Amino acid sequence: MSKVLFKQWAPFAILMIVAVAALFIKPLTNFDDGKYSAPDIAFILVASALVFLMTPGLAFFYGGMVHRKNVLSTMIKSVVAAGIISVLWVIVGFSLAFGDSINGLIGSPKTFFFFQGVNSGPAWGTIPLSLFAIFQCMFAIITPGLVVGAVAERIRFTSYILFIVLFAIFVYSPLAHWTWHPEGILFKMGVLDFAGGTVVHISAGMAALAGALVLKRRRSHLEHKEVPPANIPYVLIGTGLLWFGWFGFNAGSALGANALAVSAFVTTNVAAGSAGLSWMFFDAARGKKPSVLGFCIGAVVGLVAITPGAGFVSIPSSIFIGVFAAIVSNLVVSWKQKTALDDTLDVFPCHGVGGIVGMLLTGVFATKTVNSAGVDGLLYGNPEFFLIQLKGMLLVVVFSFVVSFAIFKVINLILPIRVSADEEEEGLDASQHNEKYTQGTLIVSGQEVPNN
Repeated sequence: MSKVLFKQWAPFAILMIVAVAALFIKPLTNFDDGKYSAPDIAFILVASALVFLMTPGLAFFYGGMVHRKNVLSTMIKSVVAAGIISVLWVIVGFSLAFGDSINGLIGSPKTFFFFQGVNSGPAWGTIPLSLFAIFQCMFAIITPGLVVGAVAERIRFTSYILFIVLFAIFVYSPLAHWTWHPEGILFKMGVLDFAGGTVVHISAGMAALAGALVLKRRRSHLEHKEVPPANIPYVLIGTGLLWFGWFGFNAGSALGANALAVSAFVTTNVAAGSAGLSWMFFDAARGKKPSVLGFCIGAVVGLVAITPGAGFVSIPSSIFIGVFAAIVSNLVVSWKQKTALDDTLDVFPCHGVGGIVGMLLTGVFATKTVNSAGVDGLLYGNPEFFLIQLKGMLLVVVFSFVVSFAIFKVINLILPIRVSADEEEEGLDASQHNEKYTQGTLIVSGQEVPNN
């Protein structure tokens, strides 16, 4: 009984301790509006809001593809990250990612502990440091949410919450430091990642692969049962919100209302459109009918693939990146379906592989004519840069997978990571949350009645 009570009260107790501790943090605010650019501030505020919109967009995208009895449990796992990461980022996350560097591996947790010094900190370019911090927080929120799709329909909610915390501390924050901090090891290697191909998508894709391996296969997957999507219009809505929010994700990474942001905005849109068409037409060429799901999944793959190079490649190049990435991911999905790997919503083939393709193609198509702060890639006579991107990609792949696999294993020692067979059969909406998705049905005297 004592263990049960401890598990019930531990999350609430931790939150209360954090809330009380926050009362003892001395506020420091010393904004000097004269050193900032008002248009840039307005632009990054909007971009931050757009990136946040991607989180409910992801919830709709994933929620529409799972079985009807798991819709709510899948959607809340994406959205709850907004609460957990928002608090964790203030306490220590931003410090670990962008604090004073410790050997290029991680930021000092003391630098901005509880956001001390962030409001009174120096400008990050032409915007306040606090605005840069909250913009980066939105990236940290959506990354663990991406992993949900691989472990959907079988992971325990409390275990997933613990995963979010550990992933943010031990995977996301180190990778953000490596890639975007001036002293980070990947930054100093010369690796270019404009908006998160490594930090967000490869890390989430490899964590998804690790999670699928640790949790093993669902009963429906073992029995080769086809799981009908709960609501394809949800997938379409989610795709639209993700596409819309991705403009803030990529264009906002220019950190100013400037020509580079415009270029990143356009390459993002073009890559998404060309990838959606590529996936749909490639399916049709292989004898399938054009599908809503196909276009939506392809568009998201294109968005993933253009992310690392959005501010480094030309607009025409983004067409090839979208088309090629969609074909590669489509083929990996087809291969995965023939294996015992149960990645429920194909997170590894779409985000992991899409991010890998995007990183490598950035090494091919990057050009200084788009961004003078970048470098020329393989296509423009610089094969060394392609090799740098390849080395950086391999390092991130290995690190993300190994650490994420260890995290899932450790969680399983602390809490049962997988629901019971009976809970899986009942559905996680009911067994984990005591709620029910009722779209298309009426509940009469506790019985479902078709709502025709």
